[in-house]
Amino acid sequence: MQQIIEQCIAILKAGGIILYPTDTIWGIGCDATQSEAVEKIYRIKQRDHSKSMLILMVNCPLCKPTDQPTTWIVPANQLHVTLAPNLIAQDGTIGVRVPQHDFCQQLLSALGNPIVSTSANFSGQPSPQRYENIAETLKQEIDYCVPNLLQFASGKTQCSRIIKLLPDGSEIVIRP
Repeated sequence: MQQIIEQCIAILKAGGIILYPTDTIWGIGCDATQSEAVEKIYRIKQRDHSKSMLILMVNCPLCKPTDQPTTWIVPANQLHVTLAPNLIAQDGTIGVRVPQHDFCQQLLSALGNPIVSTSANFSGQPSPQRYENIAETLKQEIDYCVPNLLQFASGKTQCSRIIKLLPDGSEIVIRP
């Protein structure tokens, strides 16, 4: 696994895009601090910029522990990390998930920056539930595809739950 992580880090630091396993479904990602790399993902996915993407972080005090993969929509300026401006939603928020997946944790720790995580599909298409469901044409646009190894399987076939943290501290469930 270490060699694969090192290959991912080299690609990410160079502004490249990776296809990688997460604690939910396979994702497309880049270094969340690099605007040009974020722009590449929007282009590859053919995604409208009004549809923001989430990031993965090793830890985030704004994200409450849960028993299922959960993305928290939080004020980006409260994260105390520099993010690519084209990653932050118009309302100043960003989706953040702290993955409970060994590969993701090691990758994030080695990179030292948050990583963009968006489903491995073209915009408007169903999210692929397994690696085998990812379009070959999409894979061809990616700089590095992490091998589909059994040790990386999360066993999950759905996206994360999404909860928005409101300014008064209350929460609203966006996606159960």
